Amino acid sequence: MQSASLSAIKNELQHIPQEALVELCIRMAKYKKENKELLNYLLFENTNEQEYVNAIKKEMQEAFAEMNVSNLFLAKKSIRRILRMANKYIKYSGQAETEIQVLLHFCKLLKALKIDYTKSTAMVNVYNSQLKKINKAMKTLHEDLQYEYEKDLEEIS
Repeated sequence: MQSASLSAIKNELQHIPQEALVELCIRMAKYKKENKELLNYLLFENTNEQEYVNAIKKEMQEAFAEMNVSNLFLAKKSIRRILRMANKYIKYSGQAETEIQVLLHFCKLLKALKIDYTKSTAMVNVYNSQLKKINKAMKTLHEDLQYEYEKDLEEIS
């Protein structure tokens, strides 16, 4: 079965009454955890972006604190899991400033880790790819904000 285009879905949604829209949203949220999390962000956390970013940072700090650093293999798995979580939250927000703040925090936590991640080529590549993402997102911001984040980026580079 082929799904309709977004414009066709948008046109169809405009003709549905509000009660039916609510039912459709609830039904979508039941099927996938990611849909429910996105709906939660759009309804409750969308209004205060800085609070949302602080919650993400706190969750990342807790995950790094609970990480098993006894060997590099287990640490790599945990770091990738934390990065997947952070990228999921960034995707919900869709704002470049949120992406930069979260990824900068991730890089700071990775550098402060007790285990030497530079021994692993894969972890160095993960770190460098996050720096590239930060630079790419910074190009979309205003010059004043770029300058502020440039200082933070220099600290972790």
